[in-house]
Parts: sequence; structure tokens; C-alpha cells
Amino acid sequence: MQSNKILAYIGTYTRGESEGIYIYRLDLSSGALEYAGTVSGVSNPTFLAIDPQQRYLYAADEDMEFKGQPGGAVSAFAIDAQTGGLTFLNQQPTHGGAPCHVVVDSMGRYVLVANYMGGNLAVYPIQADGSLGPASDVAQHEGSSINPERQDRPHAHSINLDPANRFAFAPDLGIDKVMIYRLDLDAGKLIPNEPPWAQVEDGAGPRHFTFHPNGNYAYLINELGSTITVFAYDAGRGALTEIQTVPTLPADFSAKNTTADIHVHPSGKFLYGSNRGHDSLAIFTIDETTGKLTFTGHESTQGQTPRNFAIAPGGTLLLAANQRSDNIVSFHINQETGQLTSIGHTTKVPMPVCIKFLVPTQ
Repeated sequence: MQSNKILAYIGTYTRGESEGIYIYRLDLSSGALEYAGTVSGVSNPTFLAIDPQQRYLYAADEDMEFKGQPGGAVSAFAIDAQTGGLTFLNQQPTHGGAPCHVVVDSMGRYVLVANYMGGNLAVYPIQADGSLGPASDVAQHEGSSINPERQDRPHAHSINLDPANRFAFAPDLGIDKVMIYRLDLDAGKLIPNEPPWAQVEDGAGPRHFTFHPNGNYAYLINELGSTITVFAYDAGRGALTEIQTVPTLPADFSAKNTTADIHVHPSGKFLYGSNRGHDSLAIFTIDETTGKLTFTGHESTQGQTPRNFAIAPGGTLLLAANQRSDNIVSFHINQETGQLTSIGHTTKVPMPVCIKFLVPTQ
């Protein structure tokens, strides 16, 4: 494979025309995606994660039932080092319905899954061949919040590890909290931290979460409130302290909107968040001395319902996955301002939910 091309894996919902996980080659010079293959055989492999050694890929199979039992599944695949092709290894039940997010710890020892309908988290040891052992822990959230339609019970929406691989952060849309755990790497357990959570505004609906590259700040996108909350991060205690909350929408926008994904540019200068309804990416600059955000503009994702987006290695390209319009659109990132410019490459992918890149080793 040419050095200017990298592999991109696309997770999808298979309830429509999609067959599973799609594999593309992304040209880092042009922003074009070239189809390379499809992996079928698992149901709704929506959110994906790749282990640090780039040998294995894991998919959250976002279902409500697995092998006749309540709950979804998590699937393991081996990655072919030459072609990027995927070989199915095994599946494990997630012990909760609608698993919607998955990560691998930075040592490549565990896979962690957030179950949206189950309102819980599950931890799985990675075996020597990359397959997953039975869950070593399941952490159940409790509570509710003020939105009767969306917050009548816990809804764990993602799980994220801090840069030191010591703490796990799980935004829960249903209870308006970011739950915080200590990660026990010996036992594969999630131990409630002290403090055990960070509270956000009632009705905000926490969804996705990310750290600044300097490790001093964290950013949370709130699905129901269409806001982003900025936290100062105490790496010693695993504690989050809110320092700012900003809207993702224009002041004059009154139609329905929910936010979805959030990413910090690898330079640490810019932050992006996706709006579903306004169908845009909100763009902010980051004050690296305070972590605070300054809004600088919106860019249309040129499709409907941008569920996920990803910044390619090198930081020059951003790919937006529009779930409802079945397309992925490539944008150029201005390295001085963070503003986005459409490159003109749009790729048809059915119901795209997640984009993950694989950088080939030399």
C-alpha cells in the first residue's frame, strides 16, 4: 500500500442495506476514499476500536438480543497486516442492551463496552490470539433525570480512558453524570472512584468525551442540551471540575437537534462537535492555557445526521459520517484557523456510524 494511503474501517447499522463493516483506503493527499472490502456476518457492528498494536479490531454489536438472551454483543477480529482484511475471532455478550461504544486500554489488555439500554459497562480480557474472554466485570449505573422520554433510567453512552490508563470515564445520558472509575488492570475491574462522578446540568444528556493532548482538560458533548462542557482534569485523583459550557448551535436555530461526536485536533488548537438536525460541525479554538473554547463557526456536513466524524492521522483531513443520508464527506482542515473546507469527495456508505483509521507499520 502506498505510504500516502491508510485504511479506514466504517462501522454501520445492518438493519438497512448495509452488510457490516466496510473497509476503505483513504488517500491522505486527495481525501478520496477507495473501497477495499466488506466484512459481514455480525449484526449492527456500529462502534469500532482498534488495539494499540493495530493487530485486532473490536466492534460493539448494537442489538437488544444475542443468542436468545437479552443484551448485545462485542465482536473480535484479527487484522491482516498486509491487506487490512478482517478475520472473525469470537463474540461475547455485553450483559446489557444496545452496546454503543467500545475502547481498548492503552496496554492492549482489555476491551471496555458501554451499553446504552442496559445503562451499564462491561470489561473483557483480551486473550493471546486477540479474542475476548468472558466479561471480568460489569458496572451498573443507577438513577434518572428530568427528561421523561430520554432520562427515565441510566443510558451509558460511551467509555473513555485517561492518557495514563488509570481512570475510566463513562458519560451517562440518562442520569446527567460522567461516571468515574479506577481501572484495575490486574483484575479487569472498574472500581468506583472518589469522586465517583462529575455532574452536569439537568437535562444535558452526556454522550461522548475526549481529552486534550496535554492531559489537563477534558471535553464532553451533551446530546440533549446541544452543549459542550469543558473540565479541568486532576490526573492524580481522576477528578473533573467544570470550567465552561458552550452551545453547539446558532442562537437563532430553533428546530430539533441532538449532538453526537466530539474530537480535539491533534495539535490541541481546535475542537469539533457534530450537530444532528442542524447537520453541521461546530468549530472552536482552544485556549491551551485555560482549556476554554471560543466558537469560530459551523460547517455543513453535506448530509443528514452526522453520527460520527474522525480526524485522519496528520491532522489535515476530517471525515464526517452522515448516518441518515448514507454518505461520508471529506474536509480539509486549515492548520492555522481550524476551519473546514469540503474537498469534493463524497462516498456512499449505508448508515455509517463510526470511522476508525489504521496506519500501516513500515
